[in-house]
Amino acid sequence: MLSLNNIEVVYDGVILVLKGVSVQVREGEITTILGANGAGKTTTLKAISGVLRSERGEVTKGSIEFGGKRIDGLRAFDVTRLGLVQVFEGRRVFEHLTTEENLIAGGHTQREPRRVRERIGMVYDYFPRLKERRDQQSGYLSGGEQQMLAIGRALMSDPKVVLLDEPSLGLAPMLVEEIFANVQKLVKEEKLTVLLVEQNATLALEIARHGYVMENGRIVLEGDAEKLRSNSDIKEFYLGLNEVGGRTSYRDVKHYRRRKRWLS
Repeated sequence: MLSLNNIEVVYDGVILVLKGVSVQVREGEITTILGANGAGKTTTLKAISGVLRSERGEVTKGSIEFGGKRIDGLRAFDVTRLGLVQVFEGRRVFEHLTTEENLIAGGHTQREPRRVRERIGMVYDYFPRLKERRDQQSGYLSGGEQQMLAIGRALMSDPKVVLLDEPSLGLAPMLVEEIFANVQKLVKEEKLTVLLVEQNATLALEIARHGYVMENGRIVLEGDAEKLRSNSDIKEFYLGLNEVGGRTSYRDVKHYRRRKRWLS
């Protein structure tokens, strides 16, 4: 459904951030991109959703195709209208608006008020806590509730593909599990396709079907999620387990060592 073909992204005309990234996202599945801070994961999502222009970035090589159509030259709102939306890292709700007003804002692409009401009802079915707080200013919601709202707002446009950027960031483990369980339900029941960017490799590989590992703007490893979970490098550097089952200190992990092992 979504295909990145050897893309390069440059900021300010001189800073090369993505260096030949290729990713395939299959319809009706969760695909994940793993990597440390600064690897290029968020830039990859922004290249897809079309928001790079607002940050003086552009796709200079390669192509991005969605449903068989090339989209790397489109503006962000045109990409949204095609059925592809991004949930940004850090929630970014409209804090001065109520929960329901945030959802209504997310439904701006819907042409009929009836469809907006239907989508709001669907969001409340998946996230009952949002219904309880429908009239509350979203700036006063908890971090987990704001993340639910950010996902719900994205669902208002009735998307085919959702780009999820670090949904677990800063949340308690129980809330993270609840949100990830709802993402799985949405994929199964609403026929949604998800591209998930995560640092929590354990959870990401549990719900994803296929995964990619990114380092320094390049894809250095890919495969079925089950195989990645059993990969010794993934265990050591992302799950924190060494070869004899003990724990690895992240401070002792060297970036060049990862790349040398994966690229050799």
